This record gives sequence, structure tokens and C-alpha cells, in this order.
Amino acid sequence: MASQSSARIRRARPVDPALPRRIWRGGAIGAGNLAAWVSRRAGRGSGASIRGQVITRLYPMMFTELVADRRIAAVSGTNGKTTTTHLLAAAAEAAWGSRDVVTNADGANLREGIASALSQNIKAPVAILEADEQIVPDMIAKGRPEVLVMLNFSRDQLDRHHEIASLGKKWRTALTAAGQDAPTVVANIHDPLVTWSAQAARRVVWVDMGIGGWTADAALCPSCGAILEYDADGSWNCPGCELGQQPADYAAHDDEVTGPGGVRWRLDLQVPGRFNRGNAACALAAAVEMGIEPQTALGAMGAVRAPAGRFSIGVFGGNRARLLLAKNPAGWAESLLVMDSEPVVLAIDSAIADGTDVSWLWDVEFERLAGKHVICTGPRAQDLAVRLSYAEVDHEVIASVREAMARPYEGTVDVLATYTAFLNLCKMGGVEW
Repeated sequence: MASQSSARIRRARPVDPALPRRIWRGGAIGAGNLAAWVSRRAGRGSGASIRGQVITRLYPMMFTELVADRRIAAVSGTNGKTTTTHLLAAAAEAAWGSRDVVTNADGANLREGIASALSQNIKAPVAILEADEQIVPDMIAKGRPEVLVMLNFSRDQLDRHHEIASLGKKWRTALTAAGQDAPTVVANIHDPLVTWSAQAARRVVWVDMGIGGWTADAALCPSCGAILEYDADGSWNCPGCELGQQPADYAAHDDEVTGPGGVRWRLDLQVPGRFNRGNAACALAAAVEMGIEPQTALGAMGAVRAPAGRFSIGVFGGNRARLLLAKNPAGWAESLLVMDSEPVVLAIDSAIADGTDVSWLWDVEFERLAGKHVICTGPRAQDLAVRLSYAEVDHEVIASVREAMARPYEGTVDVLATYTAFLNLCKMGGVEW
């Protein structure tokens, strides 16, 4: 199997374009690299986003050209795509070597971010790419991925994004249009919209991620509009049509993954939480579909510690903090389950990258923090404090993140933050990736 995969890599290696276009493209990449260097020197971040913006502005065909003629595995969904991409990329690098694999490890997942990542290793025959939900149809049409991992759909940044139902329709339409060129889809059985969208693919590998608790965004059948029925174990079915939960090919349960034929593998992950065990099950299924031996994939995934800063340890003076990121109600619901310290710190912002609408706070079951002391910080700390008051959770407000992190803590304190606050905390705590 490994030799066949290596042969496919050699055949998939991109062919250089004609000289004039190559010079034009190379100049755009050079300008983008310079912009990224300036951004890093100025302390404005990794520079990946600005690099992508520059190169796609100077060479508009960059995304289309760079996603062509590679073996691509794309990962998308509202929650977990960065971690799943890191796990799958680690498996691919273990199988084929880091020189032959390119990935957007920093999480820049729009066209510009993907073009930025691919521009740094143009000749890599394999690409493991995190893709924003909105660009998946473009990825299917132009990149023709070998595998597409579909994790979940959940409300996220409603002030900027379309309703998730429209995204699901676009995914289904793109898979239908691709026909026999459509990717093998690795799909989460617990999400009805993912299930409905994935059914249009030529082949689907179904995964029980072990996460059946979040149903707030899946009340109606995406096929016929009937109210879905849920059993006590979280399984679902539509009473109005044939859509229903599919039998799993892979299933995550505790520290194990069960695969086809009942074979079992142990998960030994460095990233915590049941949601990451589910992510790992999807990554394993995708790796096997690409021809990677399961034990090779699992060994590599077990070495992933802090994908794009998530779960990393930051140092704030005399304090150590484990930094967690959550961007929407579904993500917060899972992240609250791994908050172990006493107290815990919750940092809330509402910049453009976070979504300016923070009404989602009322959809999170903060009652799970009962018995803990919570420190609310960040620009929207007062909004969080109101929600915690209704949840009857003990809390205090320290508006300044810097002051909140200067408070003396015993041991490592858990800090859960929205996107902008998370990036600021990484910078303050010396976390780089």
C-alpha cells in the first residue's frame, strides 16, 4: 500500500507553468513573502494572511493554480477543523515526509490563506488543507480533493456568515456537480445537515465522533423540513422522509477508535477532550483513505500537542496558563468540559474576527461551571458576567486581560477565550506556532 501511495505522489507532482507566467507568479510570491516578513518584524502576527492577500492581488490565479494537480485532503466544519487538519497533516508527514506535504498549519483557511501556505512549497505533491466552510464548493471544483472531511455545521459569527442551511446546500450542490470526480467524504453521523450534504458524494465514510449532545442547530430535517426525533443516546431520525443517522464505519469511544470489521485502535492523544477524540477518528479515517497505515497515522497524531496554539501553555509573569479557544456555542459547550483549574478565566471579545454579536452567550450552558469561581475578562466581560449571574455561577469581572493574567494563581490556570482574545493571550504568554 505504501509503494502504491508513493507512486501516486510522484504522478501527482505539479508541472511548472510556462516561463513568463512562472516569473509573474514568482514575483507575486516574493512580494508576499516580503509583506509577511514585515508583518512578523512589526509583531503583527505570522504574516500568513498578509502574504496571501498580496500574492492573490498581484496574481489572481494563485489559488486556482496551486490547488490543481495535487493529492488534497480538505477539512471543513464549524468546530475542530484546525485540530483535525493538524492531526491528519502529522499522519501524512509521517507517511511521506515533511518535504512532500504542505499544510496551512496556522489556520488561515480562506482562499488567500490557502494560497499563502501552498506558495511556500509549490512542488509538494500532497496538501492537507483546512478550508473555511464558505470556500468548500470552490475547493471541490478547483482542487478536486481526494478526501473531504465534513465535521459539523453550527451557528458561528451570524453577523458575517450565512445561515448554516445555505452552506449545507452549497456543499451538496458542489458534490453533485463533481459527479465521479467528487471526493470521498468522511462525515460526522451526528450532524443531520452534514449527513444530508454528504449523501451527494460518490462515496462516504461515516464516523461516530462520540459527540451527540449538541442539537441546538439541528432541529429540522434539511431534506423535508420535519422536526427531527432524537433518542436518549443522541441518535436521530427524520419521521417525514428517509434521512436518518447512518451506521458508523469508524467510531470514537473513550480512548479507542473502532474501524471497519470491528478492528480497534487505542488513541493516545496529547490534546484533551472528547471532541478531540472525535476529531482524531475523522483524521484516522481520512488517513486510511489516502493509503496511510493506521498505526503510522495514530503514532504521528499522538505527537500533536498544541495545534495553532490551542491547549498550549503560556507564561504570564509567575503564572502558567493553559490556553483554550472556542468561537461559538457548540465549541464552548465542549470546551467547558475540560476546564479543570480553580478558578477558571473566560476572555470575551467581539472584534470582527470574533463576530460582533455576542448573543450566543445565552446559548452556552454555563451552569456546568457551578461550584467554580470564574474570572470574566476582555472587552465584553460585563456581558459574560450577566449571563453567569443568571446561571448562578460565582464570578468576578477584571476587564483588563493583562490584569486578569497577573492575578496570582496556584498551579496552571485554564483560560478559555474567543478568537481575538486568544491571539492576544498567545502573544502575551509567549506562545508561537
